[in-house]
Amino acid sequence: MKKLIAPVLALTLATSAAFAGGPVIVEEDPVVEAAPPRSGWIVPVVIGVILICAIACGDDDEEEAVTTAGN
Repeated sequence: MKKLIAPVLALTLATSAAFAGGPVIVEEDPVVEAAPPRSGWIVPVVIGVILICAIACGDDDEEEAVTTAGN
C-alpha cells in the first residue's frame, strides 16, 4: 500500500505546485495619444496677414515728379 500512496502523493504535490500561481492575465496598457495643439493655427494666420500686408502696401519708393514754376 505504501508503494501506491508514495507516487500518488508525489504526483499530487507536483501538480499542485504547477498550478500554484493561478492563471496569468496580461492586460495591455491603454494607448494615450497627445491632443493636437490648439494654437497650431496662430502662426500660419500671422504669417498670412504679414504677407497680405506686404503685398497690399506695395513698394512706396516711387519718385514723385517735382515741378518748379518759373524755370
